[in-house]
Amino acid sequence: MEKRLQKLISESGYTSRRKAEELILRGKVKVNGKVITELGAKFDEKVKIEIDGEILEKCEKEYYVINKPRGVVTTTKDDKNRKTIMDFFDSDKRLYPIGRLDYDTTGVLLVTNDGDFAQMLMHPKNNIDKVYIAKLEGIIDAYSIKQLKDGIMLDERKTSKARVKLKKVDKKSNTCIVQITIHEGMYHQVKRMFESVGYNVLKLKREFYAFIGVDDLKPGEYRKLTPKEVHQLYALSNEK
Repeated sequence: MEKRLQKLISESGYTSRRKAEELILRGKVKVNGKVITELGAKFDEKVKIEIDGEILEKCEKEYYVINKPRGVVTTTKDDKNRKTIMDFFDSDKRLYPIGRLDYDTTGVLLVTNDGDFAQMLMHPKNNIDKVYIAKLEGIIDAYSIKQLKDGIMLDERKTSKARVKLKKVDKKSNTCIVQITIHEGMYHQVKRMFESVGYNVLKLKREFYAFIGVDDLKPGEYRKLTPKEVHQLYALSNEK
């Protein structure tokens, strides 16, 4: 059965389908020695695919959740030689994180070599919940909570409605703990949302990605997702 070239690339675990399309358009992909630049081109799975001279090999899909520690970047490599999330993994597969968490943000991070899976979870139309716990400087007031729930203007557009719950107040230290649930993934979104209503985030942890948590994992520890969990995550996009 023939498939579009970008799908064959994403199924190999090399990258997402969207990134594969970019590589094809830039003339980086060869099929059986011939450069292919057409996105509609279809081929049998047995063809020889090369990307920048590297022969693509089909590999088994892997899916992980890791409890990201503070002081780690969520990239596959870092030009500042900082510790990356990939330093924790012992795998010969080309793994990469699904989305990003800030350098000092901790908690749930999903890692895979399945490009379609990653793209599905990150696509805005699927509205996958991401639940965060934030420690704020100051005690947040009801009006600010309402603003966050209704959406905040960031980058000249309004964020989608959020679910916000005040969990704990510490008047002695003048801090509070707030749970916020969003489904977007804008740059530093949670921190910027709180800053826009006048509150500085002292600590931030992602508690859940959809229904996946890390209560059973210490910082830096990871586990494979079960086939049932992968199936349930895929099913979330079909419910939209």
